[in-house]
Amino acid sequence: MSSLTAPAEETIDPAPASPRNGQREATARLLEPVKAQLRRAGIVTVAAGLVWPLQAAAIAIAISSWTAGKVDLSLTILCAGAFLLGGLVKAALEHHAGRILFTAADQVVARERQRLTSCAAKGGLGLGSAEIAALAVQKLPLLQPFVTRYQMAMMRVAVIPLTLVLISLWFSWVVAAILLVAGPLIPLFMALVGMAAEQASRRQMVEIGSINAALMERLSALLDIRLLGAGERALADFEARADDLRERTMAVLKIAFLSSTVLELFAAIGVAMVAVYVGFNLLGELTFGSWVPTLNLGAGLFLLLLAPEFFQPLRDLAAAWHDRASGLAVVAELDALESGDQPARLGAGRALPRLEGPLALALSGCAVARGIGSRLALPDLVLKPGEAVALVGPSGSGKSTTLAVIAGLVPTSAGAVRVCGEPLGDINADAWRARLAVIPQRPHFADETLAAFLDPRATGADPWPALQLAQARRLVERLPNGLATRLGETGDGVSGGEARRLLIARAVMAGGDLVLADEPTADLDPETAAFVTNSLLALKERGLTLIVATHDLALAAALDRTVEMPR
Repeated sequence: MSSLTAPAEETIDPAPASPRNGQREATARLLEPVKAQLRRAGIVTVAAGLVWPLQAAAIAIAISSWTAGKVDLSLTILCAGAFLLGGLVKAALEHHAGRILFTAADQVVARERQRLTSCAAKGGLGLGSAEIAALAVQKLPLLQPFVTRYQMAMMRVAVIPLTLVLISLWFSWVVAAILLVAGPLIPLFMALVGMAAEQASRRQMVEIGSINAALMERLSALLDIRLLGAGERALADFEARADDLRERTMAVLKIAFLSSTVLELFAAIGVAMVAVYVGFNLLGELTFGSWVPTLNLGAGLFLLLLAPEFFQPLRDLAAAWHDRASGLAVVAELDALESGDQPARLGAGRALPRLEGPLALALSGCAVARGIGSRLALPDLVLKPGEAVALVGPSGSGKSTTLAVIAGLVPTSAGAVRVCGEPLGDINADAWRARLAVIPQRPHFADETLAAFLDPRATGADPWPALQLAQARRLVERLPNGLATRLGETGDGVSGGEARRLLIARAVMAGGDLVLADEPTADLDPETAAFVTNSLLALKERGLTLIVATHDLALAAALDRTVEMPR
């Protein structure tokens, strides 16, 4: 057997890193497709908020007319009608704005979920299925209140309080000054509390993902946990994680209640100061602060009714502050995934006819970027049809990366990969993959019957010859439902060696002429590893070409030649 030694890992000049999107830029990108809808909803919701001064004026006019002597019933009815009409208009505007906002929020969540699942399907996230599920199902919906509540609360805060201050100024500069002093204190303290809320929400989001990953890991290893008698330890570890998540959730809620308390305190002080001033002014005790010596009852009531409404947008902002913290934590996580250095696979992932021509593979001077400033050099390799080659080397030396490069799942930063006499690229990657069969280190079974799983191209061929070749026939026969069995994502009911033999049978039925096997005998006892090795050699006897990444020297010795990875 010949041996090839790959060049060592090289260092290259660091390329200028693309500037990472800040929080504001990431939020703008998220909301850009629905910007017009948010603007329209903002105008409508602000208009709804400005209906109240008209309603307050109607109440003030009606009540003040009752103290002027004879009650004018027609004026009272007119004011009551105006108040009711204003309420109907406000309700209609808020309903219309709500429909626009919920539609926009659903579009944002659906678009981000589609992008997330699409990228995950291409293997470009580097996350496990549990973390992806937590992000798609538990975290992304937190963007809905961020869009529907927080964004609108910010628009109302920007317009309504200032408008009410200007209206108050028409009657009393003291009331306007009170509102101007009390109002800005609330956003100031909200900002201080908000920084802690955002950090707490991010810690909570991280823990949600990690506890989902831990649960998936424990479920996949449930048989081993029982065999080792580690059930109590696993349960205690999961209980500790659950307690940690509970503590982080309570920390978020504690900050949310704190922010609401801060707002209510300053709002109550502001309304009380307005009430004190108006009361003493009406009694004639305070003769300054208004454009007339004393306010009349109608003006005083009008100002008293405006004061709580001045703080209402700030109350809404406080209620939405927790939504802001949670939303920004999700935005930051999405931005980190998008800006991460995750290589995209070649091709579009479409099912295409096989790439024509005799099987040929050549790697020359190939390297894969590994972080900023370094790259992992891959071995030079020329593969002949029917040959069986072992990639041997320590963990992290690039064996699995080499297989991924051959399959077009990871692009190279240098060198050339030629398949069937032409360079491997986006144009021919899907057709090239039609000639491949992959046996991953960690078997993964789709949610379908075993018969459908073994026949990836849905040819309807008889699977028993392939199972016989892979020495898996008796395994399938003893399953409860035979070929109709559903094994579940992690292969419930079969051992690691049995799962790999099923994957070998699948590789036979896939009809490819190049098999890529990643650590097929890892973590197996010698007897089971021998079964898997014999199954792989049976593939070679059928004329298939093999590239096997392995630490198993016995398996490597059984193949035609060895390619050594850098040490």
